[in-house]
This record gives sequence, C-alpha cells and structure tokens, in this order.
Amino acid sequence: MPAVKAIKSEDAELRESVLREIEWEHQVTSKEINVAAHNHVVTLSGFAHGYPEKLAAERAAKRVYGVRDVVNQLQVKPGLILEDHELAREAGQALARSISVPDTRIEVTVKDGEIMLEGNVDWHFQRDAAEAAVSDLASVKSVLNRIVVSAAAPGRDVRAKIEEALRRNARLDPRRITVLSHNGAVELRGTANSWAEKEEAAAVAWSAPGVTQVDNNIVVVA
Repeated sequence: MPAVKAIKSEDAELRESVLREIEWEHQVTSKEINVAAHNHVVTLSGFAHGYPEKLAAERAAKRVYGVRDVVNQLQVKPGLILEDHELAREAGQALARSISVPDTRIEVTVKDGEIMLEGNVDWHFQRDAAEAAVSDLASVKSVLNRIVVSAAAPGRDVRAKIEEALRRNARLDPRRITVLSHNGAVELRGTANSWAEKEEAAAVAWSAPGVTQVDNNIVVVA
C-alpha cells in the first residue's frame, strides 16, 4: 500500500508541475485545459483557442522533468471559422511564401478545419517547415503531416556521422544512445533524462544526409 501512495503522490506532483509550466507559457491563455498524470504519462484535455496554443501546451508539458510522454487530447475552438476551400487556399499561399518549403511538391487537403499535407521533400526540415507554415492559420483545428522525406541515396557511414554529431552536441550524452542505420532508415535506442533530450537526438539524426526515416525509441527515464 505505501508504494501505491508514493506513485499517487508522484503523479500529483507531476500534474502540478505541468500545470505551472503551462501557466508559465505565454502562448497558452486558455483556462479550459485539464491535466492528468499517471506513471509519468501526462494527458491534456479540454479546449485551446487555436492549434498553435494546443501545440504550445504540449511543448510546455514535455519540458517538465519527469514527463515521459504526453497525450494531447485538447480540442481546438478557433475564434475565426473559415470554409474548407478558403482555408485550403490560405494554406497553399502560406506554403508558397515559405522559402524553406518546395510548395510545388506538396498537396493540401482540408476537411472540417483539419489540414492534411502530402507529397515529398528532400530534407526533414522542409517537412517541418511545411507543417509550421500552415499551423498558425486561423481556423486550423489540426494538421496531419504525411509528407515523405525522399532524400538521395544515403552516403557511406551514416551511422558513424550521426554518432559523431551526437558527441559534438553539448545537450546530449552519446554514451546512452545507440544508433542503427540501414538504407536511409535510422533507429535510435537508449535513454534520456528528458523529452527535450530525446527530441534533440532525433533532430541530430535527421540532419544526416540521406536519412529518410528516424524511429526514435529512446526512453525517458527521469
């Protein structure tokens, strides 16, 4: 029984920390966000004023020490409602304005305020840039990013290059990370002290030339 009480106490402390961090995040103004914590997994529910606020709340939760995963169930209640065809037009224009996005290779579909992106790009940062370009549009409820990274054939020693980059990174402990690579697909294994470290390791792997897929199986053990 004492062990159960200890877990409940840890969950309560983690929930309180996440709530405080969300309040600390200036991008989040909604007072209708609920937080639950169980075994280091945090669940967000309630309502956000826009899709960027939903993402900001998730980022805030992931910053908290002890959080191993976040389930974002926040619903978006945008202040401005656009018709799907209007939102699709604005999304296309946003992609065209971004210098990081090869917009002619990306297709936009909108249904009930939910944007789906499809197509292919050469680099993962272009995939991220495309999602960022449309995420901040009024009336967006969610973004489904199905853009595929189809880089040129990977060069030799991709694994070695990623491991070297991990060693250069002051935010990471490369001794705790194992890199596997095959034909452009990379898998990361090991442990990290925080979600931020886990995502940083993935960003390093995605930066290697020829990488088309990163499976981030690093476990947060805070």
